[in-house]
Amino acid sequence: MSTLLLEQGVILIVDDNPNNLAFLFDFLTELGFKVLVARTGESALKKVEYSAPDLILLDAIMPEIDGFETCRRLKANPSAKQIPVIFMTALNSTEDKVKAFSVGAVDYVIKPIQNEEVLARVKAHLSISRLTRKLQEQNIQMQQEIADRKQAQANLRQLAEQLEKRVAERTAELSRTNDRLQAQVKDRQQMQESLYQSLQELQQTQSLLIQNEKMSALGRMLVGIAREINEPVNFLYGNLARVRDSTQSILNLLDLYHQSYPHPAPAIELQQIAGDLLQVLESMQLGGDRIRDLVRSLQFFSPQEGEEMKPIDIHECLDSTLMILQTRLKSQRHRPAIEVIKNYGPNLPSVECCGGEISQVFMNILTNAIDAIEECYISTTGGTIPVNSDRIQIVTELSSRYTAIIRITDSGAGVAEEVRELIFDPFVTTKSAGKNTGIGLSISWYLIVEKHGGSLQCISTPGQGTEFAIELPLLQQ
Repeated sequence: MSTLLLEQGVILIVDDNPNNLAFLFDFLTELGFKVLVARTGESALKKVEYSAPDLILLDAIMPEIDGFETCRRLKANPSAKQIPVIFMTALNSTEDKVKAFSVGAVDYVIKPIQNEEVLARVKAHLSISRLTRKLQEQNIQMQQEIADRKQAQANLRQLAEQLEKRVAERTAELSRTNDRLQAQVKDRQQMQESLYQSLQELQQTQSLLIQNEKMSALGRMLVGIAREINEPVNFLYGNLARVRDSTQSILNLLDLYHQSYPHPAPAIELQQIAGDLLQVLESMQLGGDRIRDLVRSLQFFSPQEGEEMKPIDIHECLDSTLMILQTRLKSQRHRPAIEVIKNYGPNLPSVECCGGEISQVFMNILTNAIDAIEECYISTTGGTIPVNSDRIQIVTELSSRYTAIIRITDSGAGVAEEVRELIFDPFVTTKSAGKNTGIGLSISWYLIVEKHGGSLQCISTPGQGTEFAIELPLLQQ
């Protein structure tokens, strides 16, 4: 759209008379306006939904629904009620004019239409509309500035109170002792605390940068692997049906041969060979299904650079993550298979989020759950095997606040209270050295709380397992 069209604005003409439409369309288009047309009220309402104009010229007398009803519906629509509406009609009575203004019109043009009159009123109301929007924006900005100033004043008052309190404490301290060395030692201690806090912030920033780089590299690698695997898998998967049909034809031919020669040599075991061949084809089909599902899970799980918020099925996100973890969930030499119990809420709607990042959170928490169960079995090697120490339960539900709740609970040994309080701090881990960096849960907390405006809690009792509760808003602000 040219700069002139942007300055003049977009006008929707609603009139069932094609001559009026053509006349106004040519006239306004030549003046630099972008013009949309509709011949019925229903058509006008639909056009406004997907392309809102800056002003509407509306005929009062039309088939189906007239201009008055059309205007009333427009003003009842929150997304269209601010659009100025100018009636065009041959009705000239005071009652009709009052009716037009009562349903929300801003002006009234009597037919036959005069070009200069229409142009003057269109420009006037476009200017009024733009000034109104500008005033509203300035009003909102002014209110925000006032709120910011009030908050700044409150912060200054609070800071002044804190400073006064600190001065009073320091004065009282100096009055009790003149030991300058002790004061210097205290200052050094405060400096050390500040440096320690700065170091913690630096560590957290470093962990976020490392994780972001890892996720970016992992995403590119997974997308590449999925693409490379997908082509040969599609080739094999597409030819399995042809192989099965060809094999069945051969078996049918052998069956006819067997009917013609019912007593073959003892070394020929056609039925056993046919059964084995069909089992091999069935195994190949299952393997192809498995590889195809795994590729789809990799594509869903891999975070894309510049990923935007969009509606995501949380259940599909969880299932894709579990698909990737299938190998770790199977039975191992030191423990049985881990059972995953899924209690998905049937009424949980889609959640507006970054699917790759939420999948990474699920991956971190589920990996920790598997590690906790394995640690539980390893720690009891040669002793009593814990009861029900091979289960992970996943529960989803819609809360009363219309947020999505995801609870992931393992049957491991749990964590102590002093560890639980620091569980989301960077580089804090309960695992042995070299097995974990301690940044997975810290990144998860950042993605859920800071990035998506949700909450992440760890609930654990030693000896009774650990639960991670995730709460996500359905829509992002």
